[in-house]
Amino acid sequence: MNSDSTTVNKKGVRQMFDDIAWRYDFLNHFLTFGIDIWWRRKAIQLISKKKGAVMLDIATGTADLAIALVKYRNPFQVIGVDVSEGMLEFGKQKIQELELTEQIILQQENGEALSFPDNSFDAVTIGFGIRNFEHPDKGLAEMFRVLKPDGELVILEFSRPNNPVLSHIFDLYFCYVLPHIGKIFSKHKTAYTYLPESVKQFPYGKNFEKMMQQAGFSKTLFRPLTLGIVTIYKGTKL
Repeated sequence: MNSDSTTVNKKGVRQMFDDIAWRYDFLNHFLTFGIDIWWRRKAIQLISKKKGAVMLDIATGTADLAIALVKYRNPFQVIGVDVSEGMLEFGKQKIQELELTEQIILQQENGEALSFPDNSFDAVTIGFGIRNFEHPDKGLAEMFRVLKPDGELVILEFSRPNNPVLSHIFDLYFCYVLPHIGKIFSKHKTAYTYLPESVKQFPYGKNFEKMMQQAGFSKTLFRPLTLGIVTIYKGTKL
């Protein structure tokens, strides 16, 4: 991340998400035209159904993915973790309203230094969060550590279309339209400028799949969705 004044350093990500937590859900759905709900569902479909499974959702934010896990995979329990206390507070409110407090537990954690013992979870998920890690390789190593043998990791993250024309349209929207709208509604000067910059720097596709393999994951795969705007990654701990 460069030091430009319009840029948020990764070390300031926690504060940034605290500041925009009140508008986060609205802008997620508004700026993606609601497709983000479908993206999460497609990612969850890659998780094998396991009766009594315990799952970990890292960078859970306001718990959208954790809630979707309960809805579509009905695990015994989902623990959602995030560095942003502000995001977690909004997530807890949603969980209480949906009466899911027995199935979903939210707590503040650093995804690069998880407090859980080795071999704790049947599945680990992370939606639109891995690119915010200061050291994604450390995050992947932690995910591998806390997974049980045969446990599955599913990651959903923004990427870039390979088609040059689509890539140009994507850049116009992500770099100019999205930051302007985000600034108006979130009242935050840099949060939605940080988003396209972080996507540009993220090693998506085969490059990220290689990082997963280096962390120890097997049976890795990646599937672009919506013309390559986002990509689902999956790996298994053997």
